[in-house]
Amino acid sequence: MRKQYEPSKLLHAGVLFLTFAATANAAGQSPADASVSTESQKTHSAAPREATEQYRYTNRLIRAKSPYLLLHAHNPVEWYPWGDEAFEKARKENKPIFLSIGYFTCHWCHVMEKESYSDPSVAAILNQYFVSIKVDREERLDIDRLYIAYVEATTGSAGWPLNVMLTPDRKPFFGGTYFSPDQLKSLLQKVADAWSKQHDSVTQTAGRAAQQLIEIVSKQSPATGDLQPAILDQAYKQIASTYDATNGGFGGAPKFPRPVTLCFLLRYYVRTGQRDALDMTLNTLRAMERGGIHDQLGGGFHRYSTGASWLVPHFEKMLYDQAQLSIVYTEAYQITHDRFYAETTRNILDFALREMQQPRGGFASAADADSRMALGKPETSEGVFYIWTTKEVESVLSKQDAAVFDYAYGVESGGNVPAHQDARGELSGKNVLYEAQSTDETAKKFGLTIEQTADKLTAARKALLVARSRRPQPPLDDKIVTAWNGMVVSALARASQTLDEPHYLESAQTTAKFLETHLYDSKTGKLWRSYRAGGPSVDGFLDDYTDLISGLLDLYQAGFDVHWLKWAVSLQEKQDQFFGAAKEGGYFDAGTSDPSVLSRTRESYDGAEPSPNSTAAMNLLRLAQFTDRADWRDKAQKTLSAFAARLQSTPEAVPALASALDFRLAQKKQVLIAGDPTSQDTRELLRQVYTRLLPNKVLLLADGGAGQQQLARWLPFVAGAHRMQGHATA
Repeated sequence: MRKQYEPSKLLHAGVLFLTFAATANAAGQSPADASVSTESQKTHSAAPREATEQYRYTNRLIRAKSPYLLLHAHNPVEWYPWGDEAFEKARKENKPIFLSIGYFTCHWCHVMEKESYSDPSVAAILNQYFVSIKVDREERLDIDRLYIAYVEATTGSAGWPLNVMLTPDRKPFFGGTYFSPDQLKSLLQKVADAWSKQHDSVTQTAGRAAQQLIEIVSKQSPATGDLQPAILDQAYKQIASTYDATNGGFGGAPKFPRPVTLCFLLRYYVRTGQRDALDMTLNTLRAMERGGIHDQLGGGFHRYSTGASWLVPHFEKMLYDQAQLSIVYTEAYQITHDRFYAETTRNILDFALREMQQPRGGFASAADADSRMALGKPETSEGVFYIWTTKEVESVLSKQDAAVFDYAYGVESGGNVPAHQDARGELSGKNVLYEAQSTDETAKKFGLTIEQTADKLTAARKALLVARSRRPQPPLDDKIVTAWNGMVVSALARASQTLDEPHYLESAQTTAKFLETHLYDSKTGKLWRSYRAGGPSVDGFLDDYTDLISGLLDLYQAGFDVHWLKWAVSLQEKQDQFFGAAKEGGYFDAGTSDPSVLSRTRESYDGAEPSPNSTAAMNLLRLAQFTDRADWRDKAQKTLSAFAARLQSTPEAVPALASALDFRLAQKKQVLIAGDPTSQDTRELLRQVYTRLLPNKVLLLADGGAGQQQLARWLPFVAGAHRMQGHATA
């Protein structure tokens, strides 16, 4: 899923070990956005291992808050967190740094932790010849984005786990992804040998690589010409050229939902009336909902499919996927008014509220793919919580009901997982549930009415969900990430009004209040990145500001509490101050607080999440409509222009940025409604807005009170808005 940088000038940077690396990675598994198992499964959420067991080894990661770092705290590897202590040790002892980056729910990160980093023979090499540093990519986006750019540029692709060799001053000279234990040991020996015998050559290579890496991540190609609507047409054509008409979705295996693409296509349909843009999106949404990537019993969506169809997923469930997909399904409902899309939205959000919302507020980051195979036993396996044998189904349902369920949900006696999609044999003989047959087809097969069949399948799903709940639960990465919680605020706020579900709005407001209380410093105006174990982590990144601002704009338009709009304005001002790239245009991903990072990056690729620069451009355009601030219109234009070359050449890589361009090119709509938000006539007018997809509008409420007074300070024309003849007026 990561394809931001093409292999180019940096290819020579890994020349010492590139031949070996190609062999090693080819033998391993594709690591793209995978998932991790843990020993901390006595509770549903992540916990330090020492809380439940005695361990032979303990390293410096024991003091971390990150569940991913704590996962490695009892490895025999002498891990360090990123910081001066590790850098000083590497400098004093003249050792290379072994940097390993991953995240808690990444399956192949779990595999390396279990197979390699728990192996004393691997640890012995690392401890003797290297200084080993562990980084949670979800906590340190700045480090991850820098070194993943290096691996992409030297190898053509990258993912997690990400393993990079650095000089003591953090300059990279080799990188790769997953390595088996034998491959890793051989690689480490080769690197240690080269460091000893070819030290000057290695450091010179690293110096050149660092210079070129800084150039790659900090500079953009110059644009040619203005940003015209033709760019949107080109984006549509590039996306359409990769459409999989057989299975839905785009491209082949592995297949990602990539909501940013679907949102762009819906906008393009509204702009042009191009029916194919809508049909590709709706077909994809239906295929995903029917597939194994959708948890047919518990709701929500897994991370991605390992094949070209949506059958066999990597089983982790990420908060950012739930948030973005619920928005896409909501928008599909606004266009079609088909209850299927509304029900899928509810299915996603109800899962997130039930399984990911934390007791004190905020939402956990992700649910793991791996879980224990049996209660009281340490062995873990990917997907074991979600998969079924025919015998297991029959132990819960009657023979007749099991036959109906098996037919409808593709359960086969020998299992339905293709061998080539089960790299480690963990799913052999098991079944991933998916909608193999429609209710109508199932009814015909068993001579039942549609109503009887639907009732049987509903009862069966409930019974199997209860039975599944008795299995060892997949652990949660329970850190509360500001950016992803901002996305959830958006999702809940938008669904609350479109689907007329007030409790979603209450949850959105509660989440925003949690973020304001625990992840915001009102004295400095700064955000923190994440919250866990009673406190925040590092300073917030650009993503945290952009995603939260977007959420607050949606929250205002759902409940019309102007406090959220004022906070969004304040956060935007701080974002401009902390992250603005005045010379280059757009925004840096990180502030200037950590001099140990070689260079600040400016992310533009819209992958599993929209890039923060894409969201920033959209936020600025929306805020300009709320506040009439010309400087924000100008900053939005400069952000679009900063990445114009990419918009012009490969707009398929930046669909969220293309959506922002669509907003800038469209006729702006400020929908102003004067009325009491609690009265029926006002709600009826609002309903006319909420039940349509109007992507390039902002919604304002003249409530006759403090909210209207604040809006009038930004937009004087709002001051005179009032109800006419005693009725709410638009």
